[in-house]
Amino acid sequence: MQAIYFYEGAISRYGIQETDGQLTRLWVGDRIAFVPQQPERIETPLLREAKAQLEAYFERRLQKFSLPLFLQGTAFQLKVWKLLQNIPYGEITTYGEIAALSGNPKACRAVGRTNGQNPLPIFIPCHRVVGSGKKLVGYTGGLDIKIKLLEIEGVL
Repeated sequence: MQAIYFYEGAISRYGIQETDGQLTRLWVGDRIAFVPQQPERIETPLLREAKAQLEAYFERRLQKFSLPLFLQGTAFQLKVWKLLQNIPYGEITTYGEIAALSGNPKACRAVGRTNGQNPLPIFIPCHRVVGSGKKLVGYTGGLDIKIKLLEIEGVL
């Protein structure tokens, strides 16, 4: 079963998708426009729990999510998304540092593309990745969303 439900959040409206008992997508900010029309618009227990954890995160009461996530991608994408999950709450790293950790230090741009394709932003904290010199660059939901998330975590 596939279901999507929408919520109003502290940073913007967002939609969460569940497929067969695992979270598969989170659309936030500018990405809401890309939500597919096919899946049922129902609130499942898992989607309610995801909303509760996001609200706790927005209120600075939760630093690490404990939800079943399902990711599909290339071996490189899966590796990068796993590395993103290891970035501690309230800390940032650079695309270059993630590229080096991936085993390919010259893959900064590939890391940036992979960040942009992250299907579960916030849950997989791609907002914690910044450009060289700690410059705030890009976020699939809009740079304003990235700034709000980093403010929540006390980075900005």
